[in-house]
Amino acid sequence: MPNPINIKSLLKSKILWLLLAAALVAALLINSAFRNGQPANGGSYFKARRGNLTLKILEGGSVEALESQEIRSQFKGYQGTKILRIVEEGYLVTEEDVQNGKVLVELDSADLRQKIINQDIQYQSTLASLIDAQQAFDIIYNQNLTDLKAAQQKAKFARLDLEKFLGARVAAEVIEFQRLYEDTNDIVLPDMESYLAEFAPDTNGPMEEATNELASAATEWPGDSPKTNVAPGSLSASLDTSLESTVKALLSTTNRPPPVDFSRYADAELLGDGAAKQQLRKLTDDLQITKAQLSLARTKLEGTRRLFEKKFVTRTELDTEELAFESDTLKAQTAQTALDLYKKYEFPKQGEEYLSKYEDALRGLTQARRAAVAKLAQARARLKAAEGRFKIESEQRRDLYDQLAKCVIKAERTGLVVYGTDGHMFGGEQIREGATVRERQKILTIPDMKQMSVKVKIHESFIKQVQRGQRALIRVDAYPDEPLSGEVYRVAMLPDYQNRWMNPDVKVYVTTISIAQQRDWLKPGMSAKVEILVKQLTNVVYIPLQAVSVVRGQYVCYVKTAGAPEQRPLTVGDYNDEFIEIKEGLADGEMVLLNAPQGEPLTEETRNLAQDLEPTNHEPPAEMQPTNRFPENKAPSAAKPAPRRNPAPRPPSRPRKTVE
Repeated sequence: MPNPINIKSLLKSKILWLLLAAALVAALLINSAFRNGQPANGGSYFKARRGNLTLKILEGGSVEALESQEIRSQFKGYQGTKILRIVEEGYLVTEEDVQNGKVLVELDSADLRQKIINQDIQYQSTLASLIDAQQAFDIIYNQNLTDLKAAQQKAKFARLDLEKFLGARVAAEVIEFQRLYEDTNDIVLPDMESYLAEFAPDTNGPMEEATNELASAATEWPGDSPKTNVAPGSLSASLDTSLESTVKALLSTTNRPPPVDFSRYADAELLGDGAAKQQLRKLTDDLQITKAQLSLARTKLEGTRRLFEKKFVTRTELDTEELAFESDTLKAQTAQTALDLYKKYEFPKQGEEYLSKYEDALRGLTQARRAAVAKLAQARARLKAAEGRFKIESEQRRDLYDQLAKCVIKAERTGLVVYGTDGHMFGGEQIREGATVRERQKILTIPDMKQMSVKVKIHESFIKQVQRGQRALIRVDAYPDEPLSGEVYRVAMLPDYQNRWMNPDVKVYVTTISIAQQRDWLKPGMSAKVEILVKQLTNVVYIPLQAVSVVRGQYVCYVKTAGAPEQRPLTVGDYNDEFIEIKEGLADGEMVLLNAPQGEPLTEETRNLAQDLEPTNHEPPAEMQPTNRFPENKAPSAAKPAPRRNPAPRPPSRPRKTVE
């Protein structure tokens, strides 16, 4: 006996084969019908019409305010802060709330207050350091000026001593010979004062300012840091000049002129009216006097000797005269020796001493000047460092107080409160009490309800047709029977970045349409449809978009004839989302096939158009779809065409989108 299970399986397989054979026969019959030019169903032709064609772009979007105030968190730090309290969403901020300073959001500031306490302590410390550096700078400045004046006075007195000893003319000659005249120009006091004045602090401003800062640091904002009147680059330039002068001075020591031979000036006729000339005259006069006395003593001695020979004087008188002569002889020798010693030793020695003291005084002046620059540079560096630290601490303190003030957000303009959605969209917490918000995160948006708009996204194939100022018809989904008028207010220059991230193959541009009317029922977030009037064509021939195909780069349609449909080349013009203008190739009243015959292959151009012109997500409802979708200027009525298999081509002059 046969197995019943095998019999059932055999019966099922036979039935399946019969069904497949029937389907194959039906497919062959349908294909044959299309090959003979007979449509598969009725109503697949459209009669070409001549009339007015309104070009409009229909898109869906959402209602929002034309201008809005965005309130973001100003709390710095990657961890963010918590919301302590916030007004309920949908609260209407009034003028009274703005005047009374109603608190909309309060953020947690406990950690921030602790930072402010620590920062205030650091701020007070740096302010005290700044005052100390300023005082030290003033002290060093005044001490340097005193030292320079003392060194200048010493050099001046040393030169006066040299001129007093040699005379002004000879002293100048010696100084010129020793090439000391360059240094003498540097000892003028006004030049030194002006030199130090470049580094002088502003004694009337910084100290008083710093003192006031220290007294009121706990309650007042810090002002600008104390400054000194130092020209940019003057300090480094002065130091470079001093270093260059030092190197030149060291190099010049090997090429100094030979020592001055003061013995050649040991002549009263050569010396000026000075101490050396006076001393030389005195010694010369003493020598002349002693010589005169010696001559007189010699004459007296000779006379006494003649008298003694004649016995007119005694021996004692002769001895007395001889003793006086010897005494005058010794005096003359002493005077001569004194004069010679002075000319040979004392005069050159004193001249060298006075010249050396003058040179030492000049070197002391140069050293004092360089020491003053070095000390002033160090004090200046400490002052600048203190100013820098004070500025940093002051800015940090100011920033903390600014953040503290921004933890309490008050009403500044009227409008409807809308919670931000930035954090919720990217995985963060939803805006509510206790939620954590990061820096720059949107907390609230307060739209201006007096001027509303609709934001839509226009496909790139239509964006060239959209321009600012174009009229638009707006219908809100919640109130479809109350149409609104508006105009294009803003067209984005770049594609929407969010849409590029989600669907990089489709590029849309955010376009804002302002609403002319004010309605109490208009609220942000409502869905709306927008029809943008692009162009009005008059007395043109038009057919549905789906009736046009691309064959080897040529726009064609299939015209009904007695036999098979005729492929007709076309020249197309403007278009909207349903109809396209035919400039050449088709006459008014001719019947065109809405879809290419099944025997015609779907070309690559048409296939690419089908991919590029995908319909948008915001299709209008049935009650808003007239024949050409523009109620104020309808095209001639026609039966609703059947869905097309191959989409219409993109005209070379203007892009379009596919409408199913």
